[in-house]
Amino acid sequence: MNFEPQSAAETARMLEPPEVSNPLAAAANGEASAEAPAGAGAGPCEAPVAPRSKRIDAAGPLGVVQSLAGTVVIAVFVITFLMQAFQIPSYSMENTLLVGDYLLVDKVHFASGGVWGRVLPYTTIHRGDIVVFRYPVHPEQHFVKRVVGVPGDRVRLVNKQVFVNGVPVEEPYVVHRAADLDLYRDEFPQPNLVSPNLEAHWWLEMRRLVHGGELQVPEGRYFVLGDNRDVSLDSRYWGFVPRENIIGRPLVIYLSLRSLTEPEPPAPGDKLARFGVLGQLASLPRWQRTFLVVK
Repeated sequence: MNFEPQSAAETARMLEPPEVSNPLAAAANGEASAEAPAGAGAGPCEAPVAPRSKRIDAAGPLGVVQSLAGTVVIAVFVITFLMQAFQIPSYSMENTLLVGDYLLVDKVHFASGGVWGRVLPYTTIHRGDIVVFRYPVHPEQHFVKRVVGVPGDRVRLVNKQVFVNGVPVEEPYVVHRAADLDLYRDEFPQPNLVSPNLEAHWWLEMRRLVHGGELQVPEGRYFVLGDNRDVSLDSRYWGFVPRENIIGRPLVIYLSLRSLTEPEPPAPGDKLARFGVLGQLASLPRWQRTFLVVK
């Protein structure tokens, strides 16, 4: 069989890719799109795509289960490694944190070890940081306090004033509401005194760590106090917080609710009074604290 040579122009035309019509682009330009003849294969842009809702419905119960499983996995991952929600139940951190504050705690910020310590940037714990930790006496409970002494520090209180390494500490966030002077609480440390809230094991340990009227913070331990200093059960009564007990730091208050017995703040115009019970419920949130960054 003989083959006739083709011209260069004919060869180029044969090598050109076939033109594919795009009905979507044609519709956008106001042009009519020709309907493909029967049996003709659709181009890559013309394949019919089912709406997302129809695809999910077509999957049936299996698709729903897969979607729920994915949501649960993501939630468990976030709670385990990144964030965790807590509620403030006590007055020990007023006025920084109030009873009824709902917090998101950043669990990565102090991740100095494990996977996150190698993957993500982290910071060391400093004086003045607010930390959430497992209570050393009952680790199943979680406490929130402010770090006053880090490893190597020498801590003491003189007439409620905190001294670290012999220097008085400025604490604008601290609240003192008790008029009386408690020698153990306000003149800490007092290794020869006892308090009704004092843990026995801490009283014995404290006696070994007091030198020259100052408490020495050992390596890997932190001395913490509450901002509402006169009512806080903190390191003065049960000892140091081990580094491994610290979970993270409060990041933001995502919701804050006052109790029914708490007096309501004055509202201009008294517009909610006419709604009765609904007005009372609407006044429970502390809107000014919503999404407040904790410092």
